Amino acid sequence: MTNRDAYPTLLLQDIGAGDALPELRHTVTATTVILGALASRDWRPMHHDRDFAQQRNGTRDIFMNTPNQAAWLERYITDWAGPKARIGRYRFRMGDPVCPGDIISFSGQVSTTEVDATGCGWAALSIDLRAAGETKTQFTARVALPLHAADNPWMREGEQWRP
Repeated sequence: MTNRDAYPTLLLQDIGAGDALPELRHTVTATTVILGALASRDWRPMHHDRDFAQQRNGTRDIFMNTPNQAAWLERYITDWAGPKARIGRYRFRMGDPVCPGDIISFSGQVSTTEVDATGCGWAALSIDLRAAGETKTQFTARVALPLHAADNPWMREGEQWRP
């Protein structure tokens, strides 16, 4: 088995509106928060300095920044859909902060599927990031999926790629 075979590719025909995506859970640590901030070059102290976050921001602890949550979203989508899935666009609205000690849980569902005029297959997704029984962030995403084994959305360029 090659490394590529370890990650099966989801085809558009394998899914439909209303299908649930598998859950992804992760225990957030200070390292999770701080490394995410460092990776995105976000030096603001509320992402690494507990005293600043609590006293100046009024939060219970340091908290995940926007690019860190976006990276977790991308991981969630690609873990589900495989290496040929190509995220066309996504949006999200962050609510309460995600802090060390939280156990985050991603869950989602397929809202719609379609094939566009260029022959590209698309899935619209609705995804929630939850912790402690509350939705912390809501996401929507438009993801290109292959129509058959030889199709690869990553090969689309120019007029063939309309996210």
